[in-house]
Amino acid sequence: MPEQHRVPDGRAVPSPVHVTGPGGPWDALHEDLDGLGSAVVYATWGEWLTAALAAPELRRLLGRDWPRYRRTEDAAVRYRFVTSRMVVKYTAAAALRTDPAALDLAYKIGGRPYIRGFDQIDVSLSHTDDLIAVGVSRTGRIGVDVEPAGRRMSFELLHDHMCTPAEQAELAGLSEERKAAELLRLWTLKEAYTKALGQGLRLGFTEFGFNLESGDLTAPDGSPAARGEWAFGTHRVLDRYLLSVARHDAGLDPDRDTAVRTMLDDGFLGAVEEMLAAG
Repeated sequence: MPEQHRVPDGRAVPSPVHVTGPGGPWDALHEDLDGLGSAVVYATWGEWLTAALAAPELRRLLGRDWPRYRRTEDAAVRYRFVTSRMVVKYTAAAALRTDPAALDLAYKIGGRPYIRGFDQIDVSLSHTDDLIAVGVSRTGRIGVDVEPAGRRMSFELLHDHMCTPAEQAELAGLSEERKAAELLRLWTLKEAYTKALGQGLRLGFTEFGFNLESGDLTAPDGSPAARGEWAFGTHRVLDRYLLSVARHDAGLDPDRDTAVRTMLDDGFLGAVEEMLAAG
């Protein structure tokens, strides 16, 4: 199973960075943003839970998500919710080099998160069991998806619903074990790609595919469907999860600065922060 696919210009899909709490480490995220224009982090909700519950400004940190957090009765669901939002906020704040509490996390139709007022970065969130993954990009769209590595997917039941004719032909010649592994990888890649597009499950998985060997995006008949503007990768994290990334290069300068205070006037930024603090 290939872990990383490089696009023709040599830039790669970023390798996921394990951040164990609000303190990071964030250096690797900054390096990936500087060098690749995008970064991916992952964490477990247990690693962040103590910091979340002890945060003196938790209400300000959660912002518009505070009412949902407060009305969620199931404790496990509530804890997963608060930690996932904290990971998103702190990741975006690290990318923008600003205070996470100053950021307003909002949602588009379908639930895709974005940072209100900061369209210089794109954000994607995925979680399963105790894993949380967040992708950020300043060169175009990004999508991430995570699944338990041990999840079994039936080729016989799913191939007509999620595989193109070309993918079915490639999968048919594999052993049952390899077939199941590749089917799961395809599922995470397709989820990541449709999330990056902002389509979710509205875009049928049989309408596009991936070459199993190269990882390239393909049309249903197996012909190339992109010209290097998309890059994809799948990584195994914590030995028990698959994390797939879809990264789009819109041709923006990968070296441009996304730091809040070098892009906005200090007086304007101060006014925005005061408005957010006031609720």
